Amino acid sequence: MTDWNLTGNIDLVDAHCHLQDGFLRHGLEPALIRARAAGVRMMCCNGTHQGDWDYVLGLGRRHPDICISLGLHPWYVGERGPRWLERLEELVADHPVGIGEIGLDNALAERNDSEQEEVFLAQMELAARHDRPVTIHCRKAFGRLADLVGGMAKRPPFMMLHAYAGSHEMVPVFEKLGFHISICASITRTANRKARQACARVSGGRLLVESDSPAIAPVGVDFERNEPAYLPMVVEVLAELRGERAEDVAALTAANAREFFRCCGGGRTGS
Repeated sequence: MTDWNLTGNIDLVDAHCHLQDGFLRHGLEPALIRARAAGVRMMCCNGTHQGDWDYVLGLGRRHPDICISLGLHPWYVGERGPRWLERLEELVADHPVGIGEIGLDNALAERNDSEQEEVFLAQMELAARHDRPVTIHCRKAFGRLADLVGGMAKRPPFMMLHAYAGSHEMVPVFEKLGFHISICASITRTANRKARQACARVSGGRLLVESDSPAIAPVGVDFERNEPAYLPMVVEVLAELRGERAEDVAALTAANAREFFRCCGGGRTGS
């Protein structure tokens, strides 16, 4: 780590992670200690299917520095129950949570595009109705995503494209629609020219950083052993690519994330 992360004054917000998944499920407490020691003051944990919503909610109750979003991820669209949307709306109405992770994934070997879009739009409309921030997954469907969101009569107040993997040309398109763009450790791989070029084009007021843990670890870490404590590595590379100071990128993205998640208790820690 560079000197900026050795002062003890670092303030970072992990805008997207899955603390309920992988090795983190059974090793969460040590991972949280490491994250806090690394300067991560808030972590935004996303549920992805009906089976993990209650568990993820419990994480938010037990840890004041974890804010919660709940949603039905496109990978699990085919597994949804008949009351999935009703149950999600009950949870949203009763708790200060965001909507996510939701989205479109055209990289799946087997998929039903019409079902994906129906589920996605239902959750977007739920977020708009309840004025909640929404966290969006998108692979190989960026043009379609822009069309669907652009056609909505009312959009959610805050929208995030997490782990952005689109082109730099699409960044201003999504910003014009009202999106924030979240950057993950994929930019630490020099071969990933697309993500590295795109992250430099994101406007300061729309920029977020995330671990997406336990997946997409930075270079030098086993791919599925990622955790929020590695977020400073993302910030360092992002700052270098943008020609900015790491401490400035940390402060900017933390402030953006707290505003993004303010209805979910986003300002209650590290402020």
